[in-house]
Amino acid sequence: MTYFSSMKITKSIEVFFKRFMPSPFTIAILLTLITIVLALIFTEPKGDSLYLLEILSFWESGIWNNALLVFAYQMMLILVLGHVLVLSVPVNKIIIALSKNIKNTSDAVVLVSVTTMLMAFLNWGLGLIFGAILARKVGEHAQKHNIPLNYPLVGAAGYGGLMVWHGGISGSAPIKVAENNHIQDLMEGVSATEILNQIPRSINFDVTIFSMSNILIFGMLLVLVPLVLKRLSKVTESTNFNLDVYKFNSKPVEAINGAEKLDFSSVLGIGFGVILLIAFFYQYWGNLISLQITPNMLNFFMLALGVLLHKNFNNFLKAVQEAIKGTSGILIQFPLYFGIMGIMKSSGMVVMMSDFFVSVATESTLPIFTFFSAGLVNLFVPSGGGQWAIQGPIIIESALQLGVPLPKIIMALAYGDQVTNMLQPFWALPLLGITKLKAKEILPYTLILMMLGIVVFISGLILF
Repeated sequence: MTYFSSMKITKSIEVFFKRFMPSPFTIAILLTLITIVLALIFTEPKGDSLYLLEILSFWESGIWNNALLVFAYQMMLILVLGHVLVLSVPVNKIIIALSKNIKNTSDAVVLVSVTTMLMAFLNWGLGLIFGAILARKVGEHAQKHNIPLNYPLVGAAGYGGLMVWHGGISGSAPIKVAENNHIQDLMEGVSATEILNQIPRSINFDVTIFSMSNILIFGMLLVLVPLVLKRLSKVTESTNFNLDVYKFNSKPVEAINGAEKLDFSSVLGIGFGVILLIAFFYQYWGNLISLQITPNMLNFFMLALGVLLHKNFNNFLKAVQEAIKGTSGILIQFPLYFGIMGIMKSSGMVVMMSDFFVSVATESTLPIFTFFSAGLVNLFVPSGGGQWAIQGPIIIESALQLGVPLPKIIMALAYGDQVTNMLQPFWALPLLGITKLKAKEILPYTLILMMLGIVVFISGLILF
């Protein structure tokens, strides 16, 4: 796909999103109503009461499912704590130091894309904000030194981490299935007893995130994405932009009195951070060795690291206050996704949809079907965690019936979910706010990255 054909497609996509795609919250409401109607049409009542009321009861139970609400909070913390790390002084110094090495657009896109993907592999919130701030600082450096730069292309490079995040350490599906009994709890009431007995207690990272196939796929993207962006830098022109110096927590601190001094104490802050790290290694060393990395484990480590890097509680809490703005979507939309899952699970729709997949797919093609369906669902449910809650039971049931290894089907969902982030602008909003770019400016380039990603992921699912 050439740059110019990508521009034409991008204009069509922009028109489509503006004209036909409401906000993600409204989409969640519409999906809820559609699910209710489908349940009324295709499933049978389970009791003697009016079936609509019964379905609404399934919905309400799903919304307040305790295990899923814990899941939502875990995902919020992964985003917040990753963001908090980027806002620390040490990480900002690294970003500024990296940006000073830029001499042209080619250097910029290689540096930004590689570092952003590495950060996103560690934590998606960290990768998203790191990529955004690095792209911004590269732009500021180029502007200050009169270096010609295609700034939208650099912004697209800073968003590239969202194409690898779900195949990384903070990926919602892989990290949840590593929790003891998560899959059994998810499939309770869906799968027959003989199928439930086939489900492992947990699926650790050695067969998902750190499997040889996933590492090779990630490695291919780590090489190909910078090469493609570098090629684009050669055939596109530099752009005009005007940026102020981006600063965080630049307001002067007022006089500190009394017990308030404790909030600014580096001794107390660093000391508490060290205590958290000691507790982390004591509690999770065995899990770490066996590669059973769970959301609680990841969040505990990032909490300790965040407190240490910010050095005092005042800086840490300011960073939390800034970072928590990006969690509003998870906070309010996740319960709606859980309600949808409650209807699908209790009405029998999950089994019906799984039976459909089993009827049209084989052991070889189910991962491919899962990849494309996950990419499509991501356009309407722009959250890996919300998507896992809705689509997870369907693919697990289908995989168990067709004999597809669970790690492979889980990673197929992860790949499909992450690749269409390059088309879905929802998670680009923080980056656009920081870089002062517009979605239409980066979409021509992220669309090309999506095409590349589809080729790499499908090849990986076929070969491995």
